[in-house]
Amino acid sequence: MTVVPVLAYHSVSEEPPSWIAPRTVTPRTFAEQLDRITDGGRTVVPLRRLVSAIRGGPPLPPRPVVLTFDDGFADFYWTVAPLLADRDLSATLFVTTGAIHPPGGRPSGSLLPPAPMLNWRQVAGLEAYGIDIGGHSRTHPQLDTLSGHRLWEEIALCKRELEDVLSRPVSAYAYPHGYSTPAVRRKVQRAGWTSGCALGGALGSTTDDPLRIARLTVRADTPPETFRLWTEGHGAPSARTGETLRQRGGRAYRRLVAGLGHPRS
Repeated sequence: MTVVPVLAYHSVSEEPPSWIAPRTVTPRTFAEQLDRITDGGRTVVPLRRLVSAIRGGPPLPPRPVVLTFDDGFADFYWTVAPLLADRDLSATLFVTTGAIHPPGGRPSGSLLPPAPMLNWRQVAGLEAYGIDIGGHSRTHPQLDTLSGHRLWEEIALCKRELEDVLSRPVSAYAYPHGYSTPAVRRKVQRAGWTSGCALGGALGSTTDDPLRIARLTVRADTPPETFRLWTEGHGAPSARTGETLRQRGGRAYRRLVAGLGHPRS
């Protein structure tokens, strides 16, 4: 088994909206973190290489790290992609399609509060930077509170929208908020996604379920020493294979809230 820290970022900005500020790092901090990874002898590998290794493909290089980004904030195009390109590093951007600006129009709708988001031209242009694009639902709901047609739209329609814009298949999906259930993961697989990323504050590995890859969220208050330990494959537990009683109780509460017509973003 190879331990693989899979890092989950959101926004990289000096002045983020208040709602995403706790999960935002500054450009300077982000550049320092990238340099800490490379100077420490770690190898940044694409998420698809981890998925291939999980499924029995070629082994990963020594001390691998995977970089992922959620939602689709505009700063990814203007700040993140150039910093990655300067260091010849790869990453996967998981896009909430309903939050992306169409040409000459407004986003079609998401549960994310207002923030500067990418437009579709920028999403397509990121391929020139070597960025992999994945799906992050259409509206960013808690998927484990949905069922039926609504759940299928968030999974399958998201894929169709991305493939229409990129003119190629997309295969990596990330669950909004990290929430999923066996039923959600079955639908993800049925829709044609070959991997699914969770959160959970755990280290990934080549023995992960490819539809439940663990990630570590990099926050504004993540201490440098914690970040260093993560990239070395320490400082966090390994991914759980089952659910805790607390997780099940939280899901029951969130389903109750959603059933009362008060979905939480």
